[in-house]
Amino acid sequence: MKTVEDLTERFRERGLRVTPQRQAIFGLLHADASHPTVETLHERARSSMPTISLKTVYQTVHDLEAMGEVELIHLGTGSVRVDPNVEHAHHHLICTVCGNVRDVLVDVRDLRLPARDRRGFTVADVEVHFRGVCDDCAARQLS
Repeated sequence: MKTVEDLTERFRERGLRVTPQRQAIFGLLHADASHPTVETLHERARSSMPTISLKTVYQTVHDLEAMGEVELIHLGTGSVRVDPNVEHAHHHLICTVCGNVRDVLVDVRDLRLPARDRRGFTVADVEVHFRGVCDDCAARQLS
């Protein structure tokens, strides 16, 4: 994901207001590969900006999504996740116990739908979600 300075400039180029709250959200996402929920971003931002609203966080991530800077993903974990890794095509590993999400590179170029299943439909994108239990949760389950 782009730096706080880069995103600040892109927002201004689009005529969007740049506030300290938005810059805080940019900073939180910059080096975060955890795919945080919007609610998690809100809680993290509140640690330094107690008055930041959840609405501000949602609006900011939606603006970032419209600019192609993040992807909002629904992984069936109950909350929208923010994925700042839009530079590289990837898929996701999802822990069904703790909800941890991480990127995984999978080559799906040879994945094909049989003609009978795609009749009347043009495939534009493929998303692969691997669900299972992460090592930390598996270790806790054994103890």
